[in-house]
Amino acid sequence: MILASAPAASSPPWLIAPFALLLLCIALGPIAFSHFWHRRYPVIAVALAAVSAACQVFTGGTFAPLLHALEEYAGFIALIASLYIVSGGIHIRVKGEATPFVNCVFLAIGAVLANVIGTTGASMLLIRPWIRMNRYRITAFHVVFFIFVVSNVGGCLTPIGDPPLYMGYLKGVPFWWVLAHCWQGWLVAVAGLIAIFFAFDRANFLRAPKNVRDTETAHETWRFDGLHNLLFLAVILFAVLMLPLGWREGAMAAAALGSWFTTKRDIHQSNDFGWEPVKEVAWLFIGIFITMTPALHYLQSSPPPLTSAHAYYWATGALSGMLDNAPTYLAFLATALGQQHLAMENVADITTFASAHAGTLQAISLGAVFFGAMTYIGNGPNFMVKAIAEHAKVHTPSFLGYVVRFALPILLPFLALIGILFFSRWHIFG
Repeated sequence: MILASAPAASSPPWLIAPFALLLLCIALGPIAFSHFWHRRYPVIAVALAAVSAACQVFTGGTFAPLLHALEEYAGFIALIASLYIVSGGIHIRVKGEATPFVNCVFLAIGAVLANVIGTTGASMLLIRPWIRMNRYRITAFHVVFFIFVVSNVGGCLTPIGDPPLYMGYLKGVPFWWVLAHCWQGWLVAVAGLIAIFFAFDRANFLRAPKNVRDTETAHETWRFDGLHNLLFLAVILFAVLMLPLGWREGAMAAAALGSWFTTKRDIHQSNDFGWEPVKEVAWLFIGIFITMTPALHYLQSSPPPLTSAHAYYWATGALSGMLDNAPTYLAFLATALGQQHLAMENVADITTFASAHAGTLQAISLGAVFFGAMTYIGNGPNFMVKAIAEHAKVHTPSFLGYVVRFALPILLPFLALIGILFFSRWHIFG
């Protein structure tokens, strides 16, 4: 995703109302009017997007921001859908019962893999085996911690890992800058979250009847089917990194079609492959992309006064969970560059900033990637993981349940600790 240039004048604050209403519907719809929501959420998302689009054109007098938002959405859904289809053609059968130790190793592998094929690719590839290996005792926290580690925090070592870092790379941040400056944050965050998960999973494992554990898992062996789809994954990654707009989406579509027609039907059946998860993401995010445009423009035209790396970490993080972390990253990068009288459009300026103000850029990077896990809409894979889990009949927390039961009491204090360790006056790292 690429943030459109902000208009000269600030967007009126009331234009943010459709975005706020859409978030409210996503949060309360599945709880307050579940049956109606699941049947009509596409209509609600498109209707709010249409109202927002009309208001934006009326007040701004131009279609340019909307066209740019649609361009961003096309790229986003092309990546999400192609990875969903290709990863759905790879079936991973795990061996033995999912002990807490095995689960922790699996999450650690997912965190590393997220930097190679992206958090979206790793999430789509691993969520189904994660559900299967824990099926006899899976609970909401298994899905939530998968989102925390694999879908978000794990992907902060390379620009491929997470959309915000990829946007920074396209703007001029050197490819290996992220690894050189964020590896300590990645290590502390991944190890800490896996340690917290282990405490939860250990208690859950001990409550599961031993005879159920044995009968459910004793017959299983490691097996990988549909590995030819790794070639199509490579095509998608090549398209993301090397091809221009238009060609990129075309290559992704070709990879998805190639995967679909060359994968045996029994592999899709083994993965319980269905279209509902990607349909839900497609409908909801068209509403999110259109309605959040005024919020991003307002943020750019009226940026908060930030004077320290710690402030940038919290400001970027606070909005990344609600506005999608990629455009939020670019908004605060533009703010930081402006404070140094540097330009977002100048690659040399961004390279200079990455070297001279590494602490600030590190704070923006970690804030965007880590806090993307605070809500289902903070990062693209989050909602997809939720949808796949629900399609597999796994209980997942609602939008509010995710925030109130997990993000606020568990993730937020941990991320606050990360901020203290890396960016406060009492910092230990960095």
